[in-house]
Amino acid sequence: MSKIRILEAGTEVQDAHISILVTRWNSFITDNLLRAAVNALTRNGVAEEKITVLRVPGAFELPIAAQKIAAQNQADAIVALGCVIRGGTPHFEHVSAGCMDGLMRVQLDTGIPLTFGVLTVDNVDQAVERSGDNANNKGEEAALTALEMINLLRSAST
Repeated sequence: MSKIRILEAGTEVQDAHISILVTRWNSFITDNLLRAAVNALTRNGVAEEKITVLRVPGAFELPIAAQKIAAQNQADAIVALGCVIRGGTPHFEHVSAGCMDGLMRVQLDTGIPLTFGVLTVDNVDQAVERSGDNANNKGEEAALTALEMINLLRSAST
């Protein structure tokens, strides 16, 4: 066991460019996700001038925005934030699946860490719980995961 190399990374990052994609749809939720994500990034060493926020119409548009940002190769990680609330039609499933599949494809095709901070919830109460000023805020979680992945991938390549 002493010859096994184990890599595990923290969230403190000094030199990283982060792009945050956030949906305007359900902005009463996504604005809270964004606030928590930016706060987590700056608390962990990312300078404000190295954070770019792009507002997209909705969750279905997140993958193409992520693809464009990744192609420009200016971000060390991309944080995707949004909120899809289940309704009475199959629309929820289509939007959620398309968003998730598209973002995963961008991440795998480009090698740029892309974290999924898109809430897919049954109702507004669940969305509020996951976007509040508490430890359950998924915007903060997505931002911290992005930092950890930057560090992990950097250390894996040395």
